[in-house]
Amino acid sequence: MKEKLISIQLIEYSSTDEMSTEEKNLLAEAEKATSSAYAPYSQFRVGAAILLENGEIITGSNQENTSYPNGICAERVAIHTAKNQYPDVAIKSIAVTASTDNFEIASPISPCGMCRQVIAETENRQKNHIKIIMKGERGPVLVANSIEDLLPLLFHEEKLKKN
Repeated sequence: MKEKLISIQLIEYSSTDEMSTEEKNLLAEAEKATSSAYAPYSQFRVGAAILLENGEIITGSNQENTSYPNGICAERVAIHTAKNQYPDVAIKSIAVTASTDNFEIASPISPCGMCRQVIAETENRQKNHIKIIMKGERGPVLVANSIEDLLPLLFHEEKLKKN
């Protein structure tokens, strides 16, 4: 038997003041997107904003449903909208944040497992990394330079192909 250590590297900003203007603007758009969330069950409103290589910003928010599996996360709303409107334009970065009236979100919000896999597939399709910027209502901001930093040992399409 052999143990294998897998490590990831993230950038942590103590506040948005330390970030680039581009990153701050993207986070502001994600924060605005939380206002269009439909979250009557969880009261947890998530917003995502995507920056495309052409400079366009596409936003999305979570959309819940009484039948929980039929809801969709903000990240996937934004990614699918971006790829529908600009199928040949690469996604440069995505910002994710959340708000709720029930408590204060003091730590960064990260994409769920399904969203991580969609981001992984998108990175693979465009053959380019996607920066992931994560923030709560207050507290630090975390930045991953690729989905592989959040999803080591990710599932690639090559695993579906016969040898």
